[in-house]
Amino acid sequence: MTMPDSSNQTTETILFVDDESNILDSMRRQLRNRFSIETATSGQEALEKCKKNGPFAVIVADMRMPGMDGVRLLGMVKELYPETVRMMLTGNADQGTASEAVNKGQIFRFLTKPCPVPTLVPALALALRQYRLVTAERELLNKTLSGSIKILSELLSYTNPAAFSSSVRIRPVVLTIGRALAVDDLWQLEIAVLMSQIGCVTLPAEILAKHYAGRELDPEERRLFVNHPRVGTDLLQHIPRMEGVARIIGNQLKPFCHYDHGDTNYGDEDLGAQTIRAAFDYDLLLTQGVSHGRAIGQMAQQPDEYNPEVLTKLARCQLSEHSHVASLRVRELRVGMIVEDDIEALNGTLLAPKGQEITWPVLQGLINFSRQSGVKEPIRVRIREQSTSESN
Repeated sequence: MTMPDSSNQTTETILFVDDESNILDSMRRQLRNRFSIETATSGQEALEKCKKNGPFAVIVADMRMPGMDGVRLLGMVKELYPETVRMMLTGNADQGTASEAVNKGQIFRFLTKPCPVPTLVPALALALRQYRLVTAERELLNKTLSGSIKILSELLSYTNPAAFSSSVRIRPVVLTIGRALAVDDLWQLEIAVLMSQIGCVTLPAEILAKHYAGRELDPEERRLFVNHPRVGTDLLQHIPRMEGVARIIGNQLKPFCHYDHGDTNYGDEDLGAQTIRAAFDYDLLLTQGVSHGRAIGQMAQQPDEYNPEVLTKLARCQLSEHSHVASLRVRELRVGMIVEDDIEALNGTLLAPKGQEITWPVLQGLINFSRQSGVKEPIRVRIREQSTSESN
């Protein structure tokens, strides 16, 4: 799973911005053996370098520059690259402005020009230390979040394998569509796919079985089923950084015609929910034996239900697969194999449905069930290497 990462720098580079080239040359000569240095002669050039080569660990900007002064530049850097540590070089006459910038949180430190090397070096070292603290905290949070999501998805696979297996199947399709539609936060969309069915933990197994078999639900069963996105939203919305994921999950059954397309808040989260809606319904048709082309055709005849742009991208998704089917005993199963036929206990209890990926909890559950009650063997599984891409 790819979590958000605002840095693609392999080294901790410091960007100096000053309209006087001789000052930049001096900085480069005096600091090149201590730090990784880049320079820019204007605010605009600095922003272009940030976009192309950054974000940078530290940016040091002169206060007075033509076109874009240091305060404006560092304010924009704060908005675009919040983890970059911002410093300012000022003359004595600029100290009031610089102090105001510090108080507003735009810069980490300001230094008075001319700044001797013995003063500049410790300040830069402290700025790099601050950058490391900020990025280390982000990395810890990302690892904690991704680990928590993995645990939740594994638990869902154990308690509700039918729901989880569909999430796993559509994940590559959803991500392919998300890339094609230039969705900014793919990590958010990926988590939303994996967690989209978490509300199903409250549903009786027979309701899900009827739904995935394509059988019509009675009014009460339908009411319970369409409520699962709200349950999922309630479970996730209070987790830090998961608010957007919760909104995607909450809207995953919402028809396309119910969106206010003129709403200024309409954006990637709505597009993510529409993509998941289309992908799940598409997957359901495929599991019922409908071909790719026919499934897309049936969905295209329901313009109120599906985003036509999403359907266009979905129609172009090509699934390439190199696999073979094997009949194995429980002890021969491995994580990552796909269940080809329902796995049942000797008493007829469904243990894993067709299409379920064998995860570690599922495998352990099958092993334990085999030892205690017995499992019908051999078990047909698909061993595959699979990728999804968008055709031209």
